[in-house]
Amino acid sequence: MAGAHGVQGAVRIKYFTADSALLQAYGPLYDETGTERLEITIKSTLKGVVIAEIEGIDDRDAAEALKGLRLCVERGAFPEPGENEYYHADLIGLPVHRRDGEDFGTVREVHNFGAGDVLEIAPSAGGEPILIPFTKAWFPIVDLEAGRVVVEWEESTG
Repeated sequence: MAGAHGVQGAVRIKYFTADSALLQAYGPLYDETGTERLEITIKSTLKGVVIAEIEGIDDRDAAEALKGLRLCVERGAFPEPGENEYYHADLIGLPVHRRDGEDFGTVREVHNFGAGDVLEIAPSAGGEPILIPFTKAWFPIVDLEAGRVVVEWEESTG
């Protein structure tokens, strides 16, 4: 949640779907723990956010208290991804190997800073995380069934 909108409990929700209408079409939203169910009604769309009402939230203070809350959707509500499309949740936690099979690390997070997705890799050798653009050139193999990702990385690259 990005914060409150107005004084009657509306909220601004930053969305990561191709179409803001999908946010409501997916059905109820949940907090990250999956315990709190939130019914939303989208009222309007602004640049990168939707303005929504949440059942039971009727004043600015209650809306502002939700700021920073990450919302989730039940996995079954998602359509199957297309070819060479992946849900971030499917990538996070996957082991990453070099082409020769050498262990490289684990996908820790998927970021998007505006120019495309970037994988944050926790190196198996330890040390600081490595950020690598999530492109075919850097990651020629993403095999969700086998549970692995292959990175084109040479020591001189990093």
